[in-house]
Amino acid sequence: MLKDYIRAAMGKARYEILPDDGTFYGEIPGFDGVYANADTLEDCRDELEEVLEGWILLRISLHMPLPSIFIPNPHQGDIGEGLLIRILRQAKIDRATWEKL
Repeated sequence: MLKDYIRAAMGKARYEILPDDGTFYGEIPGFDGVYANADTLEDCRDELEEVLEGWILLRISLHMPLPSIFIPNPHQGDIGEGLLIRILRQAKIDRATWEKL
């Protein structure tokens, strides 16, 4: 789930080439303080992801909330009964607990 959150946040990243030195600058809107600067776009993306990971860990350790972000459902709709049963078994959720939810 953390990977999905990071992937979704990185999908919001914005990049630009700085006119004064030609390096790449990247930031993620809504994630204050998460930015990176590097000579190539690839390096800028890598650095931005590292900064984001550290920022998330810091906020969690300080009990600070993380920004809400939409994480797409890879199933694209309703899941079948068989998949639901497997998920509930893996999560060790019995029928009585499920019905209380």
